[in-house]
Amino acid sequence: MLPRDPYSNRQYVIRLIFIGCTLVLAGKAFQLQILDSSWAARAEATAVDKVVLYPARGLILDRHERLLVGNKPVYDLMVTYNKLDPQMDTALLCRLLGIDRAEFKRRIEKDWSDRRYSKRTPFVFYDKLEPEQWARLQEVLHEFPGFFVQSRNVRVYPYPYGAHVLGYLQEVTAEQLKELSGYAPGDYLGANGLEWVYEQALRGKKGVRYVLRDNLGQEIGSYRNHALDTLPQTGQNLITTLDIELQAYAEELLKNKKGAVVAIEPRTGEILAFVSAPSYDPNLMTISRHRGQAYRRLLADTLDPLFNRAIMAQYPPGSIFKTVVGLSAMHNEVLQPNTFISCPGYYTYGSDTRRCRRHPAPYNVSIALQWSCNTYFFTAFRRIVDKFGFYNPKPGYEAFLRDVQAFGLGKPLGIDFPGEKGGNVPTIEYYDKLYPPHLGGWKSPTIMSLGIGQGEIELTTLQMANLAATIANKGWYITPHLGRALQAPDGKITAIGPFPKHETGIDTSLFDIIHEGMRKVVEGGTARSAWVPGIAIAGKTGTVQNPHGENHSTFIAFAPADNPQIAIAVYVENAGGGSAFAAPMAGLLIERYLRGGIHPARKWWEDRILHTNLVAAP
Repeated sequence: MLPRDPYSNRQYVIRLIFIGCTLVLAGKAFQLQILDSSWAARAEATAVDKVVLYPARGLILDRHERLLVGNKPVYDLMVTYNKLDPQMDTALLCRLLGIDRAEFKRRIEKDWSDRRYSKRTPFVFYDKLEPEQWARLQEVLHEFPGFFVQSRNVRVYPYPYGAHVLGYLQEVTAEQLKELSGYAPGDYLGANGLEWVYEQALRGKKGVRYVLRDNLGQEIGSYRNHALDTLPQTGQNLITTLDIELQAYAEELLKNKKGAVVAIEPRTGEILAFVSAPSYDPNLMTISRHRGQAYRRLLADTLDPLFNRAIMAQYPPGSIFKTVVGLSAMHNEVLQPNTFISCPGYYTYGSDTRRCRRHPAPYNVSIALQWSCNTYFFTAFRRIVDKFGFYNPKPGYEAFLRDVQAFGLGKPLGIDFPGEKGGNVPTIEYYDKLYPPHLGGWKSPTIMSLGIGQGEIELTTLQMANLAATIANKGWYITPHLGRALQAPDGKITAIGPFPKHETGIDTSLFDIIHEGMRKVVEGGTARSAWVPGIAIAGKTGTVQNPHGENHSTFIAFAPADNPQIAIAVYVENAGGGSAFAAPMAGLLIERYLRGGIHPARKWWEDRILHTNLVAAP
């Protein structure tokens, strides 16, 4: 008898193993195909889509962290071209969106040769859905393969003020896409104002989510369990130097007028108010389907509300410039603080006679400022230019130019804001070209209008306010600025700056003479309309000749005179003398800023200014 084979039963073991594996596989297939439908859906997935997650844009706040610019959600209807179903009900979609078939076709048919677009990449089909559109659409969106809705934030403005300074957003252009990194078609960026200057801090960083979509374009799940997803990073908040209450009050006073107001904190260079008039409600320029129409109306307005007069309008400064002339004359030692210059009510040189108002005798620089004596400052200016001889005006004028430029005049101040103009301080080269030597050239009488802030000289309202701040500081200023700090999403605050300090090089004792004169201007001189009970204000009026109509009214000031906390410039076009509108307006703004309200004795001025219309009725 043969011995028993110990491996004779292994065929049964192998069979059992095969049968067991078959049962396991069959059970798993039953689970995937019958019990768990999600896996069946994933099996039908035709693409992995990259969904951009837009960050919340940083907020813009005033100096007291009151909200100036916030965010609100809007919805864009996105589409992926190669997932469209030719059989879908496009007529229904058109009715829901309020467009016709021709418009549908135009929106779908992109230039696919353009590298910005791909038939596999979602693009914006219809942006900024109205809430009612979104509500109707979301109920039937599943009927339109390839379409989905994506949300993003647009700006909202709690205060109807500050349009020129805050700026607005716009969709990135094709040219900008070539120059800027990190932007895609349909993205928004700051178009102007603070939104533009601090774009990189405000914009944040986009995130991304990868999703699986089925052959109908519907999302069926995440890709790789979110392993490749990134979260969006919220932009930093911008804390500005503005005081929104002062800004709002200035805009109200300037309603129905053309001009500008700029107020600065002298010791820091921080801008407290930055106003151009006429202005508009910044909510008109928020991203919406109606913005284009609103923008066209503003563009067609003959009063030009889109023009920023605070930094772009270049005006003759008028008599406020006498402060600089007086300082330069004393600095160049052609005038002493107590120099007396006789004024008979006019100034005559040859056949040229210039008018001056009747006023007390100008026994010194302070009294000459108090009464804004033209004769005094014509003479002072000519003495500067003629210091090295009547027939040798260039060295004297060069010295004058150095003093003027030390105040930041004749060039942009370097504010953190786009579009700043530098004004115009005529150079020697300019006058040589205007008055060629072979035709007799130029001498001090030729250009003496500069002595009273007329002629070829032009300043921006920002430069005028900075002049007031420099005088308040007795010879120095910090570059004016609007950005104060950036606040990270975790709350950490980082100061913006530092901003450079500039010295005029003029002895501080000479500024005391100007301070005294400017106090007299308000207390009993040409700007009594700016007087505020209990607040010592130092100021200087200007009445700027306008050959095309009513004179322009201007005024610079700082207060309190012995401890300046605010320096201000007001320029009102076609408003008459400096004391008519600019001076009382500055007084009201100073009082509102320092006290928070208006004294009953000043209410008459407030009502008069608020209810005066100096422009044509709309």
